Amino acid sequence: MTLKTTRWVISVGTCAVLTMAWLTWQPQAAISQTQTAVDYTEMKKFSDVMSAVRQYYVEERTDKDLIEGALKGMLSNLDPHSTYMDKEMFSKMMEDTSGEFGGLGIEIASAEGGIRIVSPIDDTPAYRAGLKSGDLIIRIGDVLARDITLPESVKMMRGKPGTSITLTIFRKDEARSFDVKIERAIVQTESVKTDILAPGYAYLRVTQFQEHTAQQLEEKLDAIRKQSGGKVLGAVLDLRDNPGGLLDQAVAVSDLFLNNGGIVSTKSRVGNNMSFKAESGDALKGAPLIVLINGGSASASEIVAGAFQDNKRAVLMGTRSFGKGSVQRIIPLSDGSAFKLTTSLYYTPSGRSIQATGIDPDVEVESVRLKIEDDGSDRPERVSERNMKGHLANGNGKTKTKKEEETVAGQPSEKMVERLTKDVQLQRALDLLQGLHVLGKTS
Repeated sequence: MTLKTTRWVISVGTCAVLTMAWLTWQPQAAISQTQTAVDYTEMKKFSDVMSAVRQYYVEERTDKDLIEGALKGMLSNLDPHSTYMDKEMFSKMMEDTSGEFGGLGIEIASAEGGIRIVSPIDDTPAYRAGLKSGDLIIRIGDVLARDITLPESVKMMRGKPGTSITLTIFRKDEARSFDVKIERAIVQTESVKTDILAPGYAYLRVTQFQEHTAQQLEEKLDAIRKQSGGKVLGAVLDLRDNPGGLLDQAVAVSDLFLNNGGIVSTKSRVGNNMSFKAESGDALKGAPLIVLINGGSASASEIVAGAFQDNKRAVLMGTRSFGKGSVQRIIPLSDGSAFKLTTSLYYTPSGRSIQATGIDPDVEVESVRLKIEDDGSDRPERVSERNMKGHLANGNGKTKTKKEEETVAGQPSEKMVERLTKDVQLQRALDLLQGLHVLGKTS
């Protein structure tokens, strides 16, 4: 058989295999079976290039290497969120949504010149190292981040717990770049954290939307209600630096505080659209709700924030959210690999698409960290009329002692007391929450 004939057989064979794959591909029967004409000219072009690379490239490459490279290029060229995952990457991605994985603890996205940090996850190595939402990773070890794909960067940043990696970060608001050495760890993310802001007022923090997030949130809110004597006067739902997660959990968390109304809808090119509405039942029984968002609040966080804003169920406070309004589907392949494909955009109940625009808060409050100077001296107790010798009784019965005043059900933890002295956005949220309660404003 001549070289020319061999080359033609290879081309026809490759073309035939790819054509059959194209015609039989049905991702979980979710996309309607439409007849698509295959452009044989373009397919032959692909097979010709592949044959030439296989035969003439300076280093030997297997068919698997070439096909996987083509898949990576095809998907990454679509948008920042569509990507191909080999077996290892797919396995690690599945660990992310279950709540435990090894690595640094950051949510990232593709960006010009490097990799953008969407948000660091609470209580992870990246969070403790001081990485911030909006930081640009320009180098991972000795590799320029702009020269590798997003999955490849994830693979590089993960590794054996206890080992370290150095990231070069560019921080725009400080106009500087710097190196950060971070030690990898097993990242165990707690999806829901709660506390008491003040007697009767709940603090609800959702770090990511993982499996069972809505159930955990409801259980922890019930625990706060018991601590507070059976009643919650209002709550702050903190979605700052929450990179998103599972769509069904975003819907369930929204439904937890909505009596009725739409939550989110999706629209795709092939008509496979979905719409989610709230069922009756509000876990706060109409008590005021403040939702904190910022530039690190993305995807599922924006679904929740948009649902509350459009239904006028909560006051959004903070800064504009990230603006990821697209929906991805994970499509497993027979060999254990998978690919993530953007299939639709989601819309808030009023029909808004927040893709690339984000959600603006109702009350804008910039993130300012206050530094409290402590000179080590004991501050004197505030003096009032009751401290005066021989003060008159108030005529309402026994005057409460300081000890009796402190025994109000449900007190904030020491950690929350300290946090409230530094977190301006949370301070403002509590002030507004208490004001709404005093005015009797419920949703």
